[in-house]
Amino acid sequence: MRCDGVTQLGTVAVCAAAHYRVGMIDAQAIRQRWEADGSKRDERGRRLFAASEVRAAGWGGLAAVSSITGLARSTIERGLKDLDEPPLAPGQARRKGGGPRRLMERDAALLDDLRHLVEPATLGDPVRPLLWVSKSLDKLASALVAMGHAVSPNSVRKLLTEIGFSRQVNRKAEEGASHPDRNAQFEYINSEVLTAQAAGQPVISVDTKKKELVGNYRNAGSDWRPKGDPKRVNVHDFADKELGKVAPYGVYDIAADAGWVSVGITHDTAEFAVASIRTWLERIGRARYPKARELTITADCGGSNGARVRLWKVELQKLADETGLTIKVRHYPPGTSKWNKIEHRLFCRITQNWRGRPLADHAAIVELIAATTTKTGLKVESALDTRIYEKGIKVSNAEMKCLDIRGDTFHPEWNYAIMLDAAPRRLVPVPQPRPAILDARSSAPQVSASPNRDQKQASRTDDAARDDEACLARLRAAHVRFDIPIMPVASRASCTIEVPVRLKSLTAHARAVAEVPLPEEPIVSCQFGERLTAWLGHLVAPLIAGRMSTDLRAVRRGPGYECRNRNGT
Repeated sequence: MRCDGVTQLGTVAVCAAAHYRVGMIDAQAIRQRWEADGSKRDERGRRLFAASEVRAAGWGGLAAVSSITGLARSTIERGLKDLDEPPLAPGQARRKGGGPRRLMERDAALLDDLRHLVEPATLGDPVRPLLWVSKSLDKLASALVAMGHAVSPNSVRKLLTEIGFSRQVNRKAEEGASHPDRNAQFEYINSEVLTAQAAGQPVISVDTKKKELVGNYRNAGSDWRPKGDPKRVNVHDFADKELGKVAPYGVYDIAADAGWVSVGITHDTAEFAVASIRTWLERIGRARYPKARELTITADCGGSNGARVRLWKVELQKLADETGLTIKVRHYPPGTSKWNKIEHRLFCRITQNWRGRPLADHAAIVELIAATTTKTGLKVESALDTRIYEKGIKVSNAEMKCLDIRGDTFHPEWNYAIMLDAAPRRLVPVPQPRPAILDARSSAPQVSASPNRDQKQASRTDDAARDDEACLARLRAAHVRFDIPIMPVASRASCTIEVPVRLKSLTAHARAVAEVPLPEEPIVSCQFGERLTAWLGHLVAPLIAGRMSTDLRAVRRGPGYECRNRNGT
């Protein structure tokens, strides 16, 4: 340093003008680094950059760097102190104590008033100002300003985060009171299922998927489409009067990881539920489990297959009688339907497969369900069930007493077996004799109603009984749904039907194999039913498909002949 003139201040000599040597400092290099890097930093970054350049330059660096950067010497000196201190937290630009005081420090009552506004309260509390409106940031800030606080919506957001609040959606978690044996029932179901699977017996999980609107309606989810070209659907979700809704009833084979879905077009009833299980057995179950002796069903405790639904048990008894299987039912405890395997192994996959796609018609629904697959190998088959299922069918106490239901020791209301009846029967017992084909399989005493009828039954040979059995077997093989009714005693022996069958539906072979219902359920002889099935299924249905380009949908019964005495003969 060179001093030009000295001023005497008492005993201290002070240099009047000082010139610092900067010849050893590369000012041009400092300027380039400042323009390329330092000037682009935040406040703290610029301060630290200048301080580091001063230390690197040595004697005279403070003046040179201040001149180059335009930063005050006091600012650079604070930067020199910052270099010797530990680093700040990420995102912090000022040292502790820098900047304005926090809102909570300036306004001690702010947080308490904010908590008072946002904390959950009992409905009906009149002193809560924002109880009945949305607690948006603007409304919270306005309410705080009205209470004398100077705060903005952005500050409210920061304060809410600081006190542990965030925006929350509703969570489905409340299941109500749980049964004390809930876990024990789960363990019981698990042990029963494992036992059945170890024995090679079928185990299925059943339930009804939620009803779906048929037509050009919005379906939740999204699908890949050209940008700006969403699928246009109806604004309102009013059901189409012609297409209506569908009720998909699913049957999930746990061991095979395969599903069956019957798409019903009417009501979700117990009759529809059992019909879907019957269809699965006929089309898939019998072939997959040829040595099956029993069928284990896991189901919810409510709905069409609920534990307290009488019609569910009546229809299962019919199914047991038709198939010869012992049907074991295991219900999940109330309020635990989401643990039913069909929910998260089949239904959720179907929902994912058709997300964002309107269910335009019945054919589209069936195809989308049948196209559902997973990487683990899930396969699904589906068909449309066009039969009409009536609601409000009542089952009397007398009918319930006729069922062969045997409850398990553990919670028999949830766990029970429906046994095969020795002979198919009407639900309400009547004192008429059974047909001979049934007598051959039943050891129960028969009521003699007519000498002629007794003689005719006695005259039937073993060969005839075997022929009748073979006829019934052929009907079952042709996928004809029927049962064997108890016929009233005829006034004439010539009017008796030896082996009656009540036809419910048959299988037609046309454009597609489909089940054709017979709404009136006519009672005919087994032989006639066999011929009628062949005529309708293999001749009439293909003819309709070829001439009219449609399918045979139903067969109605017209006026019939009644066998009775005329003119005294």
